[in-house]
Amino acid sequence: MRKFFKILLWTVLSILVLTVGGITLFIYKVTNGFPVSYETEKPAIEFPANRKAVLLFSKSTGFRHSESIEAGKKAFAELAKKNNWFLYDTEKGGVFNPEQLARFDAVIFNNCTGRLLNEEQQKTLQDYVEQGGNWIGIHGAGDNSHHWDWYDQNLVGGKFSHHALEKHLQPADITVYPAADSLLTQYLPSSWSHTDEWYVFFENPKAKGFTILCSIDGDKINPNGNILWVKNKNFGMGKEHPVAWYRQTGKGHSFYTSMGHDAVAWQQKAFTQLLENEVNYPAR
Repeated sequence: MRKFFKILLWTVLSILVLTVGGITLFIYKVTNGFPVSYETEKPAIEFPANRKAVLLFSKSTGFRHSESIEAGKKAFAELAKKNNWFLYDTEKGGVFNPEQLARFDAVIFNNCTGRLLNEEQQKTLQDYVEQGGNWIGIHGAGDNSHHWDWYDQNLVGGKFSHHALEKHLQPADITVYPAADSLLTQYLPSSWSHTDEWYVFFENPKAKGFTILCSIDGDKINPNGNILWVKNKNFGMGKEHPVAWYRQTGKGHSFYTSMGHDAVAWQQKAFTQLLENEVNYPAR
């Protein structure tokens, strides 16, 4: 009997250690990503004449939103066919070189998480936007795993804090601000209902000069992100909780939406319409 309890005790302790280790590893991956090798080989791309060129970048080294990424690839392929865009879909960072990146009218970070680009490639993206390029970030592209201050402040528009954990996915009514920019909100309803993983940022992007396009009522969701030893993530962003915004950055355009955690978002006509409007936004 004593041997039985000894085996049981060691089994329970082993399960506990593995569980804690797994959770710790998961949290580390979400916040830091795993070590990554940066792709530097320049891809062979034939840019067709007289077509809008769109780069769809879906690399992730942190948490991978696989379901949403794949749904996003399918949705953008359909939008490209509809709008006669040239869509270049890749997860390799070699395309972030000055010559090729400058050929794209829009660069989409499709739930990209973690460390993605080396310093030279980061500089290329920064120059691209500041010289007139159009950057579009979706959901995970705005989490805290990128560790690049310029990116957080000038593309995403703020520092990510957390998302709800007690109620991971929650329904909310999205309000559209048509007066913000009629080109970006055209064909959108005044509001629509949607369930997503609502990101909480430390500050409203308006503080960085961004214009809010869509928001939810932050007082109607549970923003609590406390877990294990983390006990200070129970705050939200207030009644006006932005979920899509934009700004002119240099001569270019920065757009971000925190919507898009899973495939459900891509089934929403209003969500894909908002992204279609942004890709078609006139160059500065």
